[in-house]
Amino acid sequence: MPRNFKSTAHFVKPDPKLGSLLASKIINQVMQDGKKSTAQTILYSALDVALKKLPDVEGETPEEKQVAILTQAVENAKPGVEVRSKRVGGANYQVPREVKKARQQSLAIRWLVDNSRKKKGKPMHLRLAEELVDAHNGTGASVTWKENIHKMAEANKAYAHFAR
Repeated sequence: MPRNFKSTAHFVKPDPKLGSLLASKIINQVMQDGKKSTAQTILYSALDVALKKLPDVEGETPEEKQVAILTQAVENAKPGVEVRSKRVGGANYQVPREVKKARQQSLAIRWLVDNSRKKKGKPMHLRLAEELVDAHNGTGASVTWKENIHKMAEANKAYAHFAR
């Protein structure tokens, strides 16, 4: 890390309704063209729908249950390893590497939102709710994406000695 590097992680504030940093990060990922209130509405509506589909989630208040749904969905979508291209002697190798915690979380959030956007024919809050419920249950496009990356890393573990 360069000496003059300044992290922007401390600028993210917990969202007003749930008081969760994770929810705030998801809102920022959902947000387009600076429309934060629209993104908040989408996430909160998605969590209301997800809570109806998953009534047996741990937590006393509905807000705690919604945060538990978000946390479990992101946890199930987090990749442990990824492959990075490395050029060695004129050949490109897919080198498996461990993923740092912060990158795991940001990748999981990005995959959840991107896979929600790819689905068509429904309002965004319903698509996001489906993706959150699927990820919470360990299925869905985001978890499949993670499993595919793990398979690629497993297939290329012979090149792990190229990692720095």
